[in-house]
Amino acid sequence: QVQLVESGGGLVQPGGSLRLSCAATGFTSDQYTVGWFRQAPGKEREGVSCINFGGTITYYTDSVKDRATISRDNAKIAVNLEIVDVNPEDTAVYYCAAEDYLQCSGVWFTRNIPYWGQGTQVTVSS
Repeated sequence: QVQLVESGGGLVQPGGSLRLSCAATGFTSDQYTVGWFRQAPGKEREGVSCINFGGTITYYTDSVKDRATISRDNAKIAVNLEIVDVNPEDTAVYYCAAEDYLQCSGVWFTRNIPYWGQGTQVTVSS
């Protein structure tokens, strides 16, 4: 049974950094794409970033492209997302998602992704 568990988040000051981690267990191989979504109050869910199974292909939505880094450690089954220079618009519940799929791109966010974490709240405020 696949499980995704997010950690990190909380209260972050404007201009600071947020670091999230997703532990993915239950996959029978490491050939799956992992990504992060977020949903701010009153807004639709937004795809933020994804990474392919080998860590060789990454994608970032425009709003975080110059501020975010996604990485994965298959030995530790972890996918990490760091966003620097955060602002209040980064406030949202962040969700980890995964699929047995080889490609990571903007199109991946529109797929019927089967596995989701429970979400972690990130609040950017002074």
